[in-house]
Amino acid sequence: MAGKTKRLRVLFTIPNFDTAGSGKALLKVASRLNPYRFDVQIACIHKRGKFFKMVEDSGFPIHIINYLHPMSNRISGLRHCIKVARQFRKIKPDIIHSYNYSADYSEALAAQLAGCKWVYTKKNMNWGGASANGWKLRTWLANHIAYQNHDMKTEFFPDSTKVSYVPRGVDMEEFSPGQPKASIRDEFSLSGREFVFMCVANLVPVKGIEVLIEAFASLNDKDKDLKLIIVGDDQNDYGQQLQRKVKEEYKLENVVFTGKRSDVKDLLHLCDVFVLPTLNEGRREGSPVALLESMASGCLVLGSAIAGVKDQLKEFPNLLFEAGNSEQLKERMQALFELNEADKEHLKQQLVEYVKAQLLIELEVQRHEALYEKIS
Repeated sequence: MAGKTKRLRVLFTIPNFDTAGSGKALLKVASRLNPYRFDVQIACIHKRGKFFKMVEDSGFPIHIINYLHPMSNRISGLRHCIKVARQFRKIKPDIIHSYNYSADYSEALAAQLAGCKWVYTKKNMNWGGASANGWKLRTWLANHIAYQNHDMKTEFFPDSTKVSYVPRGVDMEEFSPGQPKASIRDEFSLSGREFVFMCVANLVPVKGIEVLIEAFASLNDKDKDLKLIIVGDDQNDYGQQLQRKVKEEYKLENVVFTGKRSDVKDLLHLCDVFVLPTLNEGRREGSPVALLESMASGCLVLGSAIAGVKDQLKEFPNLLFEAGNSEQLKERMQALFELNEADKEHLKQQLVEYVKAQLLIELEVQRHEALYEKIS
């Protein structure tokens, strides 16, 4: 009688669960891996963070390990890595999968000292500058890298054979087309006749929200019933600057800043066109989940033609615009506004079906499983 196939123990590492974004991404994948094939465990540096309780409730074993350490002092760094390697050996993972965004390579070194396969997900377009050597060492030490868009492969791993394309996926049980709640419609004083543009983003300069505001102001007309809703924490300097621009420079009364919201999936049901105007500088995008969530929710979408966004809209080039070009964005916004209802609904359905075929969370999980099988 043949023996049972050994379950692969996968240890997911993440610095913390202070912010829910990357923590949710990890948990959505970890909780869907085949439990008969994969034994999932999680390691993080501390127990703080509002999302940590949800991770505890998942039932996965959680290890609190200070596994990251600056390597500027080589002797101190190596000592720390040896200490972490001992902790990794006690857990006995077959594969360690790092969800750390930074160029730190101490974790990779500790994993290698422990005799564990080590994988990291490249989630952003950072590479050069002060962090360049860290990324190169991190990549050299890795057994495999999961990259989230094709620009990453071209720019960072052009000749590597130890990489796999693993784009983000969206959970359509959470995000799907639906009618807006009356309470939310009333909150924004919407009668149902308005054409609503929306952006959900971390309000920082690289997100290019001022480009969207400029395009909207140019499109705005008393004969058009338009609304722009901007969702995200607006209490920082950039958020305050945007609000002053709307009120004092453009004198727009149909632009709403909601602040940070926990009911994004309900807000998306108000949206006709979701716009992601990220600039082509700084971190750029890895695989922006906000765009996927809006498509899955039945919104039309527009995105700047940058890394990550280009992958997600590769089959819809007319929904891309040059990053930072408010005039071209205005033209794209106007084109969608002027579509007849039948064409709008057809395009919305095309976007939903595209997500179902290529960008579901289940497909992201399958790609993770294939990666683990490949290197085990």
